Amino acid sequence: MRFDIVTIFPEFFAGPLDYGIVRRARESALIDVRVQDLRAFTHDRHRTVDDRPFGGGEGMVLKPEPLFEAVESLLGEAVSTEPAPPTPAIPSAATPSRTAVILLSASGKLFRQSAARRLTGLDRVVLLCGRYEGVDERVAQHLATEELSIGDFVLSGGELAAALVIDAVTRLLPGALGNEASALHESFSDLQSGAPQRDQPRNPDGISPSSEPTGDPLSDSQSLLLEFPHYTRPADFRGWTVPEILLGGNHEEIRRWRHRMALEKTCRNRPDLLIGKTRARI
Repeated sequence: MRFDIVTIFPEFFAGPLDYGIVRRARESALIDVRVQDLRAFTHDRHRTVDDRPFGGGEGMVLKPEPLFEAVESLLGEAVSTEPAPPTPAIPSAATPSRTAVILLSASGKLFRQSAARRLTGLDRVVLLCGRYEGVDERVAQHLATEELSIGDFVLSGGELAAALVIDAVTRLLPGALGNEASALHESFSDLQSGAPQRDQPRNPDGISPSSEPTGDPLSDSQSLLLEFPHYTRPADFRGWTVPEILLGGNHEEIRRWRHRMALEKTCRNRPDLLIGKTRARI
């Protein structure tokens, strides 16, 4: 099984992949892990991978071009350039059937043991490590086959998450463990047999920055929602355009649009977070 990691910090993986089960799996050729420097897929002298978000806001957003080029270089095929449909896109038909392109993001679906077991059935997994404030939403919609989060908290980037995914998947591969029965009697293994899932502690502040109550439902429910989609330059990338509202400069309209998009993304990826106060406000 092959893992490709796309990151702006390739040197990060010199340590986490050189120990324990993952190291032994690499040495025995059970897995092949290759690290790709995202900056190698830029075309300016500053090797720029990020830009300011449309609509304003804090931080920087990873640009779509280098991520698309990196994945297309790895897979040897171009992602479809058809204009975006009105609903979130289905993964590109150009992606090989036994390959997953995973965007690691705090806004993704929760990575569970069932997901790790599902990934063992693939030949190849490409892991996209987010950084800064986020990743241009067109990467999630038109490049990644899925968007995953390792928990209800925010990391500085996806590198740690990528290492965790590789470890979780590798130890489930036949031959990775000395005793194959070990993986059948661990935490979360009962989820595979349909046993009731244990309640997990939640930290709403890890999903999106919280703020003091303002009396405005749009503002006060933000702490229970996934983060809204981000977009940066170019405004038109392969026919996928930035939502017009982000270009108009009306901050109140942008705030309301972002809240609505955050609600939609939470409904799609983490509906469990909408139980209680936030669900009552929808």
